[in-house]
Amino acid sequence: MRFGMKLTVQHAGFLTFVQDGGRSGFRRFGVSLGGALDPHALRTANLLVGNEDGAAGLEITMGGFRGNFDDRRLVAWCGGAFDVRIGPIVLPPGHVGAIEAGEELRVGPPTIGCRAWLAISGGIDVPKVLDSRATDLRAEFGGLDGRPLRAGDVIPLGVQTNGVGDVAALLRSEKVSAWSAPANWTATARSSPVLRFVRGNDWDQFDPSAHEILGHQVFTVSPDSNRMGARLDGPVLWRKDYADLISQAVVPGTVQVPPNGQPILLLGDCQTIGGYPKIGHVITVDLGLAAQLRPGDTVRFREITLSEAHRFLLQRERDLGLFRVGLEARAA
Repeated sequence: MRFGMKLTVQHAGFLTFVQDGGRSGFRRFGVSLGGALDPHALRTANLLVGNEDGAAGLEITMGGFRGNFDDRRLVAWCGGAFDVRIGPIVLPPGHVGAIEAGEELRVGPPTIGCRAWLAISGGIDVPKVLDSRATDLRAEFGGLDGRPLRAGDVIPLGVQTNGVGDVAALLRSEKVSAWSAPANWTATARSSPVLRFVRGNDWDQFDPSAHEILGHQVFTVSPDSNRMGARLDGPVLWRKDYADLISQAVVPGTVQVPPNGQPILLLGDCQTIGGYPKIGHVITVDLGLAAQLRPGDTVRFREITLSEAHRFLLQRERDLGLFRVGLEARAA
């Protein structure tokens, strides 16, 4: 495998940039976690192409991406319902595709959801900033010059591992793998998803009617939403009182409620502290569903216990470990 190979962007689409697992350990300095809005989707795609699961890939919003490579690479993607093709050949989510030098990779617009995460064997080799290659659009650092990609960009790729060659050999005749990752990991968009949540620190500050509404009513995603958070329109979540609160730590998944009573579901680029009361927290396992919400989508919430949330996360991590072992055995 050669060093110095690259991906050339022919068309960047609506919003495409370099992301990885984010910047852990810097929140005390006011630096957001960032990274892929669905880290599990990117981890899965990375494992499929033989990368470490923290390797940098592309987050593609609303499709429209086209690019080609200098050399033969493996690619895989997870996310919404996109039409992804290597030349004329369809690459379904969670499958591995072999793309030859000069061939075009194309990502069309989604029918459900809004984001896809693309992994490339060898990973994307932009410089690390604060231990991460993720793009921070607000602070304008990381990724490729801290900005979204645009046509003509040349993205450096890393060295492919020996394991990649073993997988690539299996695809000499097939082009696209017959095997795949579990469907619920790879095709993560849902129509009117239900997000499971646990109670937040400020649960008791809300009127019982707000508890009932959050657990049973439908909310609509507002156009005023972005990677920081999804603003939701729906029934008002009334508080018992409206005394000012001391700002406290917030994380992706936190559901804050400003004075107008319309909740905000915080996502990966959210701030590190906030002063709005926290009625709940969407569980980590369901953040991939939240990452696919786009304006006009509807969403519901369902309360579970903290022990259940822990159990779901531990089970997914165990399943991911078994998946990794299975992929290594296939390539052996």
